[in-house]
Amino acid sequence: MSLLRSAATISLLTLLSRITGLVREMLIARYFGAGAATDAFYVAFRIPNMLRRLFAEGAFSQAFVPMLSHVKEKCPADEQKAFTDRVFTLLALAVFGVTVLGVFAAPVLVWLLASGLADNPTAFDLASQMTRVMFPYIIFMSLMAFSAAILNTWKHFAVPAFTPVLLNVSFIACTLLLADRFAEPVWALATAVVIGGVAQLSMQLFALWRMGVRLSFVRPSTAWRDKSVRQMLALMLPAVVGVSVAPISLLINTNIASHIAQGAITWLNFADRLMEFPTALLGVALGTVLLPGLSSAYARGETERYNALLDRSLKIVVLIGVPCSVGLGLLATGLTAVLYQGRIFTAHDVVQTAAAMQGYAIGLLGIIAIKILAPAFYARKDLKTPLYIAVAAVCVVQTCNLFFVPLFAQAGLALSISMGALFNALALTVVLVRRAWFVPQGGWLVYSLRVLAGSAAMGAMLFACQTDIVWTQMQNAWAWRATLIALIVLGAIVTYFATLFVLGWRAREVRAAARLG
Repeated sequence: MSLLRSAATISLLTLLSRITGLVREMLIARYFGAGAATDAFYVAFRIPNMLRRLFAEGAFSQAFVPMLSHVKEKCPADEQKAFTDRVFTLLALAVFGVTVLGVFAAPVLVWLLASGLADNPTAFDLASQMTRVMFPYIIFMSLMAFSAAILNTWKHFAVPAFTPVLLNVSFIACTLLLADRFAEPVWALATAVVIGGVAQLSMQLFALWRMGVRLSFVRPSTAWRDKSVRQMLALMLPAVVGVSVAPISLLINTNIASHIAQGAITWLNFADRLMEFPTALLGVALGTVLLPGLSSAYARGETERYNALLDRSLKIVVLIGVPCSVGLGLLATGLTAVLYQGRIFTAHDVVQTAAAMQGYAIGLLGIIAIKILAPAFYARKDLKTPLYIAVAAVCVVQTCNLFFVPLFAQAGLALSISMGALFNALALTVVLVRRAWFVPQGGWLVYSLRVLAGSAAMGAMLFACQTDIVWTQMQNAWAWRATLIALIVLGAIVTYFATLFVLGWRAREVRAAARLG
């Protein structure tokens, strides 16, 4: 199986998710704008989302996937089922307990995440109420992470990649159909979260059922005594600390944003959504395919294959990540204006969102690379090294905040995150190389110079195309503006790859770099 083919399958489905997600954000911008109510919603949604990333998709997946790969390689089918049932039981009990605590402690959690909302009691109460309603989302998403890990380990990548579309469809439908039915329209978004969570989990459980996987609850004491389960939980301990670093940094940054200005949390969220396109399409797609592959290669002692997988993945990251960083930075205002501006999302909101987007763009390569480099450690069951580096990266972010936030407001927060991501990616690479876990294969210098030259040519083209355009003041119909920016993006892509072609790069290099076998 090809790394490129597997990643492309996920990327195409993730692209569908991101397109529907973009439609969702466009509707939210136009129907709800950027103000106290949307800030309250994003704070409320961020709390269960943060815990999901911390426990479910973070520490749990990082510990569960390598152990599941090991059990799959070494144990018969009945032992595999026993292991998954026991993990399922403990995970379900844990997330249910966390949800009960979260519902009761909602006001405290809101204050910890965004104390600036306390200056607006209406917004603070709204955020607390929506947190209570949406907190069960962590149950759906945690069990989704569990089922996705099984599906991905057995190389059924399509369903986990598609299910986020259901959440976006729920947002779109609830915005269009329910926004006018609530006294506070933003409640339509909270409703969408609950409906979307149920739909996503149902689809993945059905996919497991079709695979022949029948999940069963077992006695918790039986689950706890399982040697493999206990080993997985031991791996989770440093992983929880490691992945908690990013949510803690996010908590601090959200709290800072809540004091900057009304709407700042929403501006950052909209900017982050645009940056998620390349992050999800490339970083998440490759990372999802890569972790089971690396874990399998390490379990079998195939060190050359392990190294080749990592080298080839990083080359694909550089090939796409560098021009994406340049393009999104230079097109930030145009993209934001075309996608979000209208109704009650003003030109001022466009400028503020675009500034944050430019801050994120600087560190895009680091953000994507982390999703490739960290699995190289997780596959070896080394969760401590990424932890130490992540802690250091948070220190970098918060130190940068001291300088950048007073200068650039919410854009300073985004820039600080970029600096932390670049530091994190560089440190992970250095450690891998020093330990000889990763030995870069030949051709990196020429490869990198070609990418830089292509990105520079593309950047010059984008700058020239926008010289006489003021995106926030264009009065043309939306379809015309959308067509214009689509043509500019297409021109940028053609310019980039044409430059690479002239410099000797050929598409077959990607295909060769993507083969697993």
